Amino acid sequence: MKLVFCGTPQFAVPTLEALLAAGHEIRLVVSQPDRPVGRAQELTAPPVKQTALAAGLAVTQPEKIKNNQEFRSQLEAIAPDAIVVVAYGRIIPPWMLALPRLGCINLHASLLPKYRGAAPIQWAVAMGEAITGNTTMLLEEGLDTGPILLQQEVEIPAGQTAADLFSVLAQKGGPLMIETLQGLADGSIRPRPQNHAKATLAPLLERDDGHMDFAAHTATELWNRWRGFQPWPGAFAFLEGRKLTFTRLLVATPPYPNELPAGQPGELYFAINWLFLACANGTWLEVCELQPEGKRSMRGAEFWRGARLHSGVRLG
Repeated sequence: MKLVFCGTPQFAVPTLEALLAAGHEIRLVVSQPDRPVGRAQELTAPPVKQTALAAGLAVTQPEKIKNNQEFRSQLEAIAPDAIVVVAYGRIIPPWMLALPRLGCINLHASLLPKYRGAAPIQWAVAMGEAITGNTTMLLEEGLDTGPILLQQEVEIPAGQTAADLFSVLAQKGGPLMIETLQGLADGSIRPRPQNHAKATLAPLLERDDGHMDFAAHTATELWNRWRGFQPWPGAFAFLEGRKLTFTRLLVATPPYPNELPAGQPGELYFAINWLFLACANGTWLEVCELQPEGKRSMRGAEFWRGARLHSGVRLG
């Protein structure tokens, strides 16, 4: 097929590579503009642009697309069979949705209608899901509301973080998109509407999502949120106004090394070489590693001894 590909981050790269390997003609790659990255704020091309240029593809990076007549004329001149959209990061305007004969086809990293929005992988893990997956769908003007084309289920193993799951879903998404294009071309795939009554949202993460509320959540719930919010915003709390970022946590399960007290949510308790953190409903987290503000990451026991704390001190 003659395609236009829209994508920006690393998640979209395996799909672009799969389309090239399958022999599709990618006439144009559309990506977001280069952005400053890191402490040095060095202007850096997004991963999709880097991959496209290495493959000798034409690339454009419009700052805006809704009323961009030059960009519209460029796409109309190509007259693509389909526009493939993977984590592009822009809302596709109506004129663009109506342009290709097979539509704008999106790869979304959840089993729609669950987890519509910008952070489906993070929220699926944070909510403790055991199964997630990828969906290909036809884009329409609503947020991830378009008809479903194909879906694939992917297991979320116990302990897997969102950062780990990103690469798994990205790699599996490429073959799913190839299968979707083939099915649309030969008529074997018929779009089916989503059940909007079962929709859940996965909004863009904010820094405060990582602030742990020990009174509102059990140890398992907080552990899931820690897994889901890797690498950002992470999971953190405050001790006497200083930020503590938790770099490795486990749900503490009996038998404990010592009998744990009936701790108040947020209390720290040290037993032998283990540091525990009280959560809602009498549950406990084991603090394996944490990073105090301005310091390196360290084991929970090392932090406890170095800070010279006493059992019962509470985090907020």
